[in-house]
Amino acid sequence: MADEHTHTGDPASPGRHPFSRKTLLKAALVAVPLPALLGSGVALARDHGPSDAPLAPTPYCDDGDDPTPPQIEGPYFKPDSPERPSLLEPGTRGTRLTVSGYVFGPTCRPVARALLDFWQADATGAYDNRGFRLRGHQYTDARGAFTLTTIVPGLYPGRTRHLHVKVQAPGGPVLTTQLYFPGEPRNTTDPIFHPALLMNVRQAGPALQATFDFVIGGSRT
Repeated sequence: MADEHTHTGDPASPGRHPFSRKTLLKAALVAVPLPALLGSGVALARDHGPSDAPLAPTPYCDDGDDPTPPQIEGPYFKPDSPERPSLLEPGTRGTRLTVSGYVFGPTCRPVARALLDFWQADATGAYDNRGFRLRGHQYTDARGAFTLTTIVPGLYPGRTRHLHVKVQAPGGPVLTTQLYFPGEPRNTTDPIFHPALLMNVRQAGPALQATFDFVIGGSRT
């Protein structure tokens, strides 16, 4: 699901916390030393009463954070991509793009060692189907975080700008989906486009920085 800053749900009503569970969790992931997080999860502020007695566990994200919608794989996926957080190679042309975020499970807990496999078109809208240019996979760190360095994909007939990705928790089912850019004119005409898959994108000098958080199913038992 898109980063919560792009969430378009109803405004918080009186008595309802204006921040999502993921917002608080990500703040805790940054503020709390890593050893305190391992094996115990993160204690969210609103999960405790005045006496600091823990409330019943929340079985699912309760702030509208539905699982990230799946989308078609398309014809250009290739298995066995190289493991690398940057898809840039010598001679890669295009506007530099950094995508960062977290992978969460259905209980809003970060998923460590989740697999993310990215592939995309180059700046002219072409895919490399012979090699692995602009293709690569990586794993989330112990905090469930990832960062991808790449370029803004080009356009080709029938599609808006997009990134392809497969996401998988260790031992879990594979989510295949796509990420989109806000403000693209073709978002209104691309039949595959889904607004829940919009990244939060901002200009950073000559480059772009984007954020997106995935909510995926748990591992198989």
